Amino acid sequence: KMSKLLENVLSLYLTILTLTHMVSIRARNWNQTQYRYNQNTPMVFVGGVPRSGTTLMRAMLDAHPDIRCGEETRVIPRILSLRQGWGRQTEERWALEDEGVSQEMLDAATRAFLLEVIAQHGDPAPLLCNKDPFTLKSAVYLSHIFPNSKFLLMLRDGRASVHSMISRRVTIAGFNLSSYRDCLTKWSNAIEVMLSQCMAVGRSRCMTIRYEDLVLQPQATMRRVLHFLKSPWHEGVLHHEEAIGQPGGVSLSRSERSTDQVIKPVNLEALTRWVGHIPADVQQDMENIAPMLRKLGYNPKANPPDYGQPDPEVINNTERVLRGDFKTPMRLKRSVQVSASFNVFKA
Repeated sequence: KMSKLLENVLSLYLTILTLTHMVSIRARNWNQTQYRYNQNTPMVFVGGVPRSGTTLMRAMLDAHPDIRCGEETRVIPRILSLRQGWGRQTEERWALEDEGVSQEMLDAATRAFLLEVIAQHGDPAPLLCNKDPFTLKSAVYLSHIFPNSKFLLMLRDGRASVHSMISRRVTIAGFNLSSYRDCLTKWSNAIEVMLSQCMAVGRSRCMTIRYEDLVLQPQATMRRVLHFLKSPWHEGVLHHEEAIGQPGGVSLSRSERSTDQVIKPVNLEALTRWVGHIPADVQQDMENIAPMLRKLGYNPKANPPDYGQPDPEVINNTERVLRGDFKTPMRLKRSVQVSASFNVFKA
């Protein structure tokens, strides 16, 4: 049903695009500043295998006054999957082209749909950002339809990511949450695809960030990230928890699995939580199960590896978190609110 709905919506965009030359979105933010976005607007896509720090990264970016990411849209990876299917050399592609629906038209419709969703699902800002973890599997395609876009690929020790998935019961299509072996294999395959996409896009447009670096040395890491995005430094990114629910700040939802973690300041609580939970037979065969661990620089035989030394501020944050100083803010959204507004203008 969802696939059919998405196909119908894209068909609507195909119709609209026959009457326009360029899609342009107009929006006003909380203080009535007006922004206009189009296919050439700079934007950033944050992704990675789920439970790799994508939510923390987007929350820290959301604390910057010039950047807006917002919650996951969930629909964008599905649209990209549909578009990928229509591009394969199959009978469906030939049937579409026989009906006069070219690949260029599908690109234009996909671009228009994604731009509408990204621009309208949160407050506008000078730099728009999208965080749907699996979008980085389509980084090359996104770099084509949005020529001024950039990408942040979050990397994390796969053992930590998988333990988080399993212990928190985070459902991910294709991952068997009753098996560390299966999840580690799927993690390795998924991050290999994303990394290859990132490398194909190139270093000038795709940057890899280790979750471990982000929580151990947040200031140095975020300085690199903001420099890459050509955004000015802002101290607020180091205190994202203070911007939750504020106008132009960090918007969270109770329905997202990472919310109870990102309401806290950057801390070490989750860094090595996986140690002691992975079955012995899986540990012994880790090199074969998850070859991407070593390729990414993680020692598959170390339990845990030496991730580095934390900044003093992070140690202090961790002590405060362990004392239970942080609770879910009352102003936090109780559910995901979805609104849509289709605004298409001639350029």
